[in-house]
This record gives sequence, structure tokens and C-alpha cells, in this order.
Amino acid sequence: MSGTPAVWSNWAGNQRSTAALVVRPRTVEEVAAAVRAAADAGRTVRAAGSGHSFTGTALTDGHRIDLTDLDTGVHVDTARRLVTVPAGMTLHALNELLATHGLALPNLGDIDAQTVAGALSTGTHGTGGKLGCLSTFVVGLTLVTGTGEVLHCSADEHRDVFAAARVGLGAVGILVDLTLRCVDAFVLRAHERPAALAAVLADLPGLVEQHDHVEFYWFPYTARVQVKTNDRTPADDRPLPRWRGWLDDEFLANTVFAGACRLGRAVPALVPGISAVSARALTERSYTGRSDRVFCTPRRVRFVEMEYGLPRAALPEALAALRRIVAGLPFKVQFPVEVRFTAADDIWLSHSYGRDSAYIAIHQYVGVPYEPYFRAFEEVATDLGGRPHWGKLHYRDAASLAPAYPKFGDFLAVRDRLDPERLFTNAYLDRVLGGAPSGATA
Repeated sequence: MSGTPAVWSNWAGNQRSTAALVVRPRTVEEVAAAVRAAADAGRTVRAAGSGHSFTGTALTDGHRIDLTDLDTGVHVDTARRLVTVPAGMTLHALNELLATHGLALPNLGDIDAQTVAGALSTGTHGTGGKLGCLSTFVVGLTLVTGTGEVLHCSADEHRDVFAAARVGLGAVGILVDLTLRCVDAFVLRAHERPAALAAVLADLPGLVEQHDHVEFYWFPYTARVQVKTNDRTPADDRPLPRWRGWLDDEFLANTVFAGACRLGRAVPALVPGISAVSARALTERSYTGRSDRVFCTPRRVRFVEMEYGLPRAALPEALAALRRIVAGLPFKVQFPVEVRFTAADDIWLSHSYGRDSAYIAIHQYVGVPYEPYFRAFEEVATDLGGRPHWGKLHYRDAASLAPAYPKFGDFLAVRDRLDPERLFTNAYLDRVLGGAPSGATA
């Protein structure tokens, strides 16, 4: 275990902090010791992952714990389709591990750079009308509490902590290992096609029901979308040629798109035309591949993002309002709007707690104004019962969020018990969860 002061910033570059001490524990005992040391020093302590959150969830001027070197061991039970891994393992490494054992996660988001703990703690999700967020795959976890206690949690052991910590924002403890329920390795057939937004919305219930995974991207200043469906298939009989994968996912989606964004940032008047060309230039393609390699693609163009989970029936109204917002902004929106779907779950701070959801993610290229855009959409989403993604920019506070989550008070009660001195807090958590213990008086 070592420690030195260090500056930390997230992937997007919009969040930065300097910790008084950075600790790199190798064992669970060293994690517990690091928590106690922070308490003794009168400082807060936060664990940081890969930096793919756009909020300040990982920031601290106290002690920062880097879990990269944490070795809790890896255990794969192929018969029961369970895997237990260290919290600091990346999703990419986990996917490769599972593939060697003939297993896979049932669903993924569109990148795999996050640590397992970071992805789960913020409610990371993919798309699939019958699947919840990634945290629904967790069947067990181990965390270190604010008192330095090590708790092993599951549906049968410390059930309330388990319900809180699966999407816990790092507020109830530092995750050190997680046990995930997997499925047999599978192949996906991907189909991508341009379409009219009105046609997609008219057929939306059927589209979500007919496909294992469906999402679409709306191009601002147009009535066009790109629809992407992924469905399980028995054979990898149409792999994407390497040159086509490089052309579409690396050159066009990253190199060319980055150039278009830089041009649009320099000459905003060109943005609507660029968006229209992009919407028309995308062609239809279909291919098969290993599930994680179809789900996840490289993202090298830097951006900031807001994402809201909405009751699924509210999606058309939300998109109509969003189109009006985009048309009325004093600046231009360069990124397509992403729409995805998840099933209801029972995790207390999951965005899909108790309801089937549609997610709308809005983005803006780095260096381009975004706050009026994000705030205007947030007002619409809030009025429609929306819940903000914990790892993506939003402006809500605890008073606003508490009515949106039926188990918000239960979560705070667990937090009060496991972290009574608020060792794990920072400015972001003070805002979204409140500062002092819920039972404290002034």
C-alpha cells in the first residue's frame, strides 16, 4: 500500500480534484486500514474508478483510494454461472475473463472502460426492454463501511445494505469485490438502419418487444434517426470484416466525427447541415459477433452528457419537447441524442426502480456551451417523472430527488448506519443525498 498526493480528472476533463493522499491497497485489510486512517486524520475518503462519470462523484480533497492493485482473487463457478471479481477490475477485463470460461454478462452499455464497481455504483445500463441495469446481475458484494467493518452482503445477508449498495454512489461503503450472475456466452446479430423518427415512435412498443436490445439516435435539426437492434443468434455466421469495423467504428465514428465536431465548434452555423449529412450518410449494415464486442464500441471523441430515465410512456412527449428546445437554443447541438430502454427493477436508487423505463441521453462536444441545453431538458424530464443518471451531469438536489425514489429514505437510513461520520461524502453527495445524517439536528 502506497500513498502520494495527486491530481485526478475524469475522462471528459470536466471534473478535477487534488487529494491529500492517494492510497493503492492490495488487500481488503488494507482498504479497511485506509478508511480508518482517513477517519483518524479527520479527512474524507473516496474510491475512484476509470473516470467515466461526468459528475463529481469521485472527487475528494481528502484521501483517494485507487483499487487498481486490489487483489481479492477471481472465482468462476461455471456450473452456477457465477463470477466473483475485484471491484477495481474493468468491464473489458471482466468480459475477456468470462469469454475464456464460456460465459458472458447478459447485457452491457456501449463502453467497457469502467471499473466494475464504478459502473454498478452509478447505475450503468445498456438497452433491452426485458433487462434491468447492470446492477441487477449482482448477487453478492463485499464492502468496507465507514467504521472500517467488512460486510458480505446478498439477498440473504445484510439485505438492506445489499439493496442500497448495488447502486450506492460509494456513499455506504467502498466495494471491494462483487459476485455477478452470468449467462452462457452468446452471439448477437446487429442490425443498424436509418429511419424516420415518426415511423420509429409509431412502432415503438412493437420495436422494443420484438428485439432483445434496441436503441436509436436522433440527429438534431432533422427528422431522421439511426436504429440499432441486437438479437441473439445461434451462429457467428456474418462477422464484420475488419476493414468495415475500422471504417465505421474507428474512422467514421471517431476520426471523421471528431473533425466534424471541431468544424462545428469553430463555425456553429454549419452544424445543422453537418447533422443532416450525417443522418443521410449512415447506411444499413448487419453483422454478427461475440456479445460484448457487439455491445461495446470505442468512444474517443470527448463530450459531456446528461441522461434521464423516464416512464416509458413519456418518451414521445419528452422527445417532442427536446426537439423544441434544440431548435430554440442560441448555440448548436452537435451530438446525436441517444434513446435506450430498460426493465423495472427493485434496487433502491436504480433509475428504473419500480418501472419500465426509456432513457434519453443528450451530449455536447467539449468546449461547446451546454448548460442551458441541459437545464432546459432537465426541467422537461423532471416534470415527466424523470430520474437523472447518477454518473451523468444533472442539477437536482436531495430535496428534488427524494420524491422520485420511493426508497430514498431507506437508503439514507443505511447510509446513516454505515457511515455516521460521513467519511465517504463529497460536494456531489452532499447535494444529491444531503450532508448531515438524516436523524441529526442543528
